[in-house]
Amino acid sequence: MTTAEKKAEQAIQDESVKEAKKATSDFFADFDLGELKMSMEEMLKAGVHFGHNKARKDPRMEEYIYGTKKGVNIINLQATQENLERALAFIENIKKSGKKILFIGTKKQSRDLVKSAAKRCQMPYVIERWLGGTFTNFSNIKKRTRYLKDLEAQIESGELKKYTKFEQSKKKEEAEKLERRMGGIKEMVELPAAIFATDVNEDNLAIREAIKMNIPVVALVDTNVNPVQANYPIPSNDDAVSSLKLMLGYVCRVLEK
Repeated sequence: MTTAEKKAEQAIQDESVKEAKKATSDFFADFDLGELKMSMEEMLKAGVHFGHNKARKDPRMEEYIYGTKKGVNIINLQATQENLERALAFIENIKKSGKKILFIGTKKQSRDLVKSAAKRCQMPYVIERWLGGTFTNFSNIKKRTRYLKDLEAQIESGELKKYTKFEQSKKKEEAEKLERRMGGIKEMVELPAAIFATDVNEDNLAIREAIKMNIPVVALVDTNVNPVQANYPIPSNDDAVSSLKLMLGYVCRVLEK
């Protein structure tokens, strides 16, 4: 990739982050999911079809790429719709079984949206750095989340007043740190039935653990990733806020049925 192309790629990333910051921190709280229409026209409007620079194409995404325009790979939206329908049918079955799906989105522009969508659907989520062993050493993770909930209960009840002000401050700082890192999974009492990842590259550690523990992976796959890592790959722009909103909206609608 040339220097000019790298700069153009970075400019797109920066613009996506800026757009994400403009979005409300709880976008899906009052969003009318009934307004969503699943069609290639809606996906086109949301920019779902825009992939990455052709120089960054992962050859394993070839079957999902329609062509190239001005040096940018264009995703085949027919393939997106077909794969999305399969993924949503799978997610709907999980919903009916009463199991949980873990939402994962650690990239800057996806964090608030993923958190908002997961909360709307009453599902666990991870938006900070993935904690190694979350799946493979789940028993230890449960101990830490249980400790977090106990600590929060002590703060809420005023029980910490028996400690010195310095000790109270330290415990509150510890609770805040744990909440940032584990707050989204503190109610997750068992391994999820599946994960929904918004970026295969950024969330690679989570996906690797899911594969190791035989947890099905539903994921957005842009033109620069390996789609084979996902059991249910959904070809989609994974950077643009408009695209993320639409895809998360489709998932939320199924989980709210």
